Amino acid sequence: MGFILLRTERLQLRSATAELAAADLNNPAEFSRLLEADVPRVWPPPLNDDNTKAFTLKYLKENPDAAGWGTWYFLLPGRAEERTRAIGIGGFKGKPSREGMVEIGYSVMPDYQRLGFASEAVAGLIGWAFSHPEVRLVTAETLPALEASIRVLENNGFHLLGRGSEEGVIRYGIDRNQFQPHG
Repeated sequence: MGFILLRTERLQLRSATAELAAADLNNPAEFSRLLEADVPRVWPPPLNDDNTKAFTLKYLKENPDAAGWGTWYFLLPGRAEERTRAIGIGGFKGKPSREGMVEIGYSVMPDYQRLGFASEAVAGLIGWAFSHPEVRLVTAETLPALEASIRVLENNGFHLLGRGSEEGVIRYGIDRNQFQPHG
């Protein structure tokens, strides 16, 4: 299955494919070529590493029908002579559960933080998720100390649900009835 491309006000959000995920893990030059974007020398964004890249690749190989329910790359289109740049990564931790729940995650490169890009990307992704009738709830987990991450969630209408899946982690969520599309 091919990739999905979403457009927000300033960004392009491109879903990962197995080919793209393999290049992200093993071949930076090929990754940049396939993504049609410049990729920072220091990649991936914070809280991502080779283990998360390997998880993405394994998930996409085992679930070829899961386009969009895994990793998405956040791309900032270039102006005039500039090339498009990869500025972040995010997405879902798998297809919706039987209860209609999906979990989202996101991270933006340090040079692009505090500019609204994470909030914009998350808005695009939750809009895409809620375009699927089976999705009833989008959740996210974060640490209480990650105030910028909490702001991204709150900017998108998420509310604190309580404790997360691990000690010291908190869970936020937004259900279909609370969702207000941006724009």
